Amino acid sequence: MHTRSIPVFVLAAALAACQPTAPDGAAGSAVADAGDAADAAAEAASSPGAAPAAVTVAPWALPATGHAAQPDLVATPGGDLLLSWVRPDGEGHALVFARWDGDGWGEPRTVARGDDWFVNWADTPHLVATADGALWAHWLQKSAAATYAYDVALVRSDDGGASWSAPVLVNDDGTPTEHGFVSLWPAGDDRIGVAWLDGRETAGGGHEGHAPAAPADTPATAHDGHAAGAGAGADAAETPPAMTLRTAVFDAALARSGETRLDAMTCDCCQTDAAVTARGPLLVYRDRSPDEIRDIAATRFEGGNWSAAEPVHADGWNMPACPVNGPAVAADGEAVVVGWYTAAGGTPALKLARSGDAGDRFAAPVTVDSGAAVQGRVDVVLDDDSAWVLWTREDASGQTLQLARFAPDLSREWQRVELAALQGRGRGTGFAQLARGADGRLHAVWTDIVDGAPRLQGAVVQAGG
Repeated sequence: MHTRSIPVFVLAAALAACQPTAPDGAAGSAVADAGDAADAAAEAASSPGAAPAAVTVAPWALPATGHAAQPDLVATPGGDLLLSWVRPDGEGHALVFARWDGDGWGEPRTVARGDDWFVNWADTPHLVATADGALWAHWLQKSAAATYAYDVALVRSDDGGASWSAPVLVNDDGTPTEHGFVSLWPAGDDRIGVAWLDGRETAGGGHEGHAPAAPADTPATAHDGHAAGAGAGADAAETPPAMTLRTAVFDAALARSGETRLDAMTCDCCQTDAAVTARGPLLVYRDRSPDEIRDIAATRFEGGNWSAAEPVHADGWNMPACPVNGPAVAADGEAVVVGWYTAAGGTPALKLARSGDAGDRFAAPVTVDSGAAVQGRVDVVLDDDSAWVLWTREDASGQTLQLARFAPDLSREWQRVELAALQGRGRGTGFAQLARGADGRLHAVWTDIVDGAPRLQGAVVQAGG
């Protein structure tokens, strides 16, 4: 991968606050700015073969009331939706979830509570359901007094969330370092795969990172992140230590097996994501090279082994710090879409790429949006009819959530809507979530800042035929 010089203003911003400033004119760019994007969407919608009916958006009443943030929204094997969130609980926090069955919400249930958690705007808890009916959840638990010393705690429920197992640690290295940015996926009827960023090889090193709490008024031009420190290559013996990517499988007894270090050098604080393809789980994450190239990589588990990680697209983003902006992936059989933020060349951009072979190869990406207002924080959904992408924009008028619908092969953008105009700005609004229920409708959940406190909001999206 090549190294490109960084303009002084980009470097200064990155070291101060990891502001993701800067895309290069990557191949496959389809739009130059928000105005061009809107024109392109309108033209696509009026072209032969475009979706004939508009997308309709309606409010979705949520069971999370009062102070709530860090939402996660996932579909179960049966098509129900699980919503989880974090709320204050005395001097600590509680992880709470509820189930949507298509007609209404079940009673919210508490997964766990504690006064020693690491609660963060970007590194959030997740839930997953397996075919045996079990639910699994994780949260982040402090391991030492240092700000970024925390572990990943994992629990399982076999009674729909009425009760939960005692927690086990996903990482068992015992180092007072950072472990987080977790992805969960079904690895069988009664077991799950877990991937996480693991800082055990950074023990004793300096660390500047994402703040544990995101003030409600933190501006979008001050994205939190990790400043560039001692980089590391694939050979830890020859290069300084770096954040690594690890994975393991946990069975119904929460016994660990198959732990593997997948990558010896990754971006420190960008989310990972996983989707199960017809050929096994595909994991995506932001990689990092010794030359500070931070592009999105993908690896798949098949035949008992993880494939060598390959870039989804060679953006060539030279970034001296973590942008706190990971990728999202969705799969339908062997069809895969990956969405991500990049700033490779001078202008922030949101990219979307497709693979037809479970992630072996990706076509050149479509540039969904670009310009200074693009914040990324992407989520994606893929089905037989459409590819959907949700992302955040912020400009002088405020912050908005944008939703675009593409043909499943990404050959045409069918529709684009402003899903919500938010009161909050900056990091306090976190990462919006998108999922598809058994009824075929999309559901979105996000955090807004109302009267100075985080509140969850939701919407139901009905696609025209």
